[in-house]
Amino acid sequence: MDRMAADWSGGCDRLGGCEMTTLSVVIPAYNEEDGIAAVAQRVLSVRPELPAVGIDELELIVVDDGSRDRTPEIVRSLPGVRLLCHKVNGGYGAALKTGFAAARGEWIGFLDADGTYPPEHFPALCRVALQEDADIVIGSRMAGADSEMPAVRRLGNFIFANLVSLVSAQRITDSASGMRVFKKSVLDRIYPLPDGLNLTPVMSTRALHEGLRMVETPIPYSERKGRSKLNVVRDGTRFAQSIVWTALTYNPVRQLGLIGLASLLIAALIGVVFVVQRLRGVTELSSLGIFALSSAAVLAVAGVSIFSLGATFNYLVALFHKQPVRQGVWGKPLFNAPLERHFGWLGLVAMLLGIIGGLGSLILGLNGWPQTRLWFWQLLSAGTGLVGLQLVVSWFIMRALAELSEREVRVAGDLLGREVSVG
Repeated sequence: MDRMAADWSGGCDRLGGCEMTTLSVVIPAYNEEDGIAAVAQRVLSVRPELPAVGIDELELIVVDDGSRDRTPEIVRSLPGVRLLCHKVNGGYGAALKTGFAAARGEWIGFLDADGTYPPEHFPALCRVALQEDADIVIGSRMAGADSEMPAVRRLGNFIFANLVSLVSAQRITDSASGMRVFKKSVLDRIYPLPDGLNLTPVMSTRALHEGLRMVETPIPYSERKGRSKLNVVRDGTRFAQSIVWTALTYNPVRQLGLIGLASLLIAALIGVVFVVQRLRGVTELSSLGIFALSSAAVLAVAGVSIFSLGATFNYLVALFHKQPVRQGVWGKPLFNAPLERHFGWLGLVAMLLGIIGGLGSLILGLNGWPQTRLWFWQLLSAGTGLVGLQLVVSWFIMRALAELSEREVRVAGDLLGREVSVG
């Protein structure tokens, strides 16, 4: 009897009120008259399974994105389906966002209208979401389940997933999956989202950078019947650009910092080779040697510039979002403080070494040393001094931005004053 009462009460509280949990499933549709009815019926068929995983109600929304065929007519004839229509085609992402805005459920799910994703797995996604307290659950086509995805698209999704993992420092297997379940309450944190097919990778990138709990669970995948709307080259390029640009709006130093550090590492390796050669008495350079030396100089200056640019942008991002500065290239400090906090003393040391090297070369030259022995050290000293100057300038800029980003917190603290005792 007690168990029956518990089952009946569901989400009822002690005061007698019941809190029903609803899943709203959104299907974007554009010229899908051949398959929309079957997909909608498959979604509705999972309704009896949802209470067992903690979902009380199911809402199905089809957003017709300006179809020129009979898609809206077919949807209107389906009982239990809400139809929303765009007058003109706005894109996959635009249709989804219209559905998200209209959804009544605390949880929102979505999938394509072409039958490639299995609606029968929505209960499994909801179970994972509730059991693991996830904000977003992705049905991963790349996590081991049976998949009919063409090899080219599988390669593309592998690349996109690893790109998202690289820019966010968190592992994900299917950043572009079009079958997901998420809390409606997280929309304000993952918006804005694009209107095109790149909505899904941007959603994944934003969610990871926002610190949302995102979980993947394997799903099977069937190849679309008929011609796909996805253009591998055009949409693949757009996906990659969207992932990188979205990540840059959160943690620029991760992307730019990695590029800058790579440039500096290459320049340092070339520099070490030249220093060893000079110490062995080699004074003349071949055409390849001149090219390598000039490349090292460019890479060194560019590396510092790019890293500094990324670190500076991180402060601007923190100032814009009114949040703490994201730390380090790998999401954590490289030293006792983030690397850019060391730019001041590193720059001063580099400038001092440049000045010492330059003056030392001048003194040796005035005392009869031939320029064939000195020009390399003069060039190295000049480059070191310029890099040091750039580091110091960048440090000053970031210190000013740090002061601005912390201003509101410090003002609030000053207004509250310190705790005092009376008497």
